[in-house]
Amino acid sequence: MKADTHPDYHNVKVVMTDGTEFVTRSTWGKPGDTLHLEIDPKSHPAWTGGQQHLLDRGGRLSRFQKKFSGFLKS
Repeated sequence: MKADTHPDYHNVKVVMTDGTEFVTRSTWGKPGDTLHLEIDPKSHPAWTGGQQHLLDRGGRLSRFQKKFSGFLKS
């Protein structure tokens, strides 16, 4: 096995947008550094579902539904 192939992991403190903190092992920064997140799973719409709605006005979604509307019907 080759020597020095793995990165150096160390403990860093992660501070989420709501102020909660936890310690994890990472290759980011130096040992003991603090990582402040701007986007995290508690606040980002990609993980929370958000308030966005899918709006399609005759675009790709409508064409797809029209093209495959009878595909699984028996």
